[in-house]
Amino acid sequence: MNVYGLIGYPLGHSFSMRYFADKFKAEGIEACCYLNFPMESIEQLPALLEQQKELKGFNVTIPYKQAVFAYLNELSDEARAIGAVNCVKIKPEGLKGFNTDAYGFSRSLLDLIGEERPAALVLGTGGASKAVTYVLNQLGIDYCLVSRHSDRKRLTYAELTSDIIRQHRLIINATPLGTFPKIEECPDIPYDALSPDHFLFDLVYNPSVTEYLKRGSAQGARIRNGYDMLIGQAEKAWEIWNDPTL
Repeated sequence: MNVYGLIGYPLGHSFSMRYFADKFKAEGIEACCYLNFPMESIEQLPALLEQQKELKGFNVTIPYKQAVFAYLNELSDEARAIGAVNCVKIKPEGLKGFNTDAYGFSRSLLDLIGEERPAALVLGTGGASKAVTYVLNQLGIDYCLVSRHSDRKRLTYAELTSDIIRQHRLIINATPLGTFPKIEECPDIPYDALSPDHFLFDLVYNPSVTEYLKRGSAQGARIRNGYDMLIGQAEKAWEIWNDPTL
């Protein structure tokens, strides 16, 4: 049996196990399973690897996309450039880290904005935002980071004025705010400054329409949740795990 899985904590919100179970059934893929491995500490990873001898690869989610670096023997160029890993392949010589979030995000973002390249605000500065900013750089999209904490390289939410919102027509939520079950939460931005010229992207996918997206839609903004991004990154991970050249 080839085992694949997901590490992070908590994992109650994750779609990956169900997605891969459905994929294996639909495509007639036998002798494979995908399991959740909730870990309260990344230090539990060596024990998991020792227990799960048939584990071939795993995805990494919050809060370990950066902490997992300490356990890797090798990094893909993209993961190194992004500074975050969400996919690990188990090789005879050790663990190799990849980032498939960038692939999934790029594909879904381009479906939303088409040929437009509007200036962007990226809400959040954690591991998820690193893949987002990598893609924005690749696409030549100017952006500003927004954080709760003051820094000369980023804006704080308190500094977001209506003018700043109007000047940045692409706004990307790379925080977990609004994720089930805390669906009433949303980033603290001036929503009344949004317009039909704006694009709102939310990496959250559960619920499908977050409070953030609801408020944007109410102002006429075009919206997109993180579900298509998740499908893209999952399929890219499957490709990596089964490519003997990687």
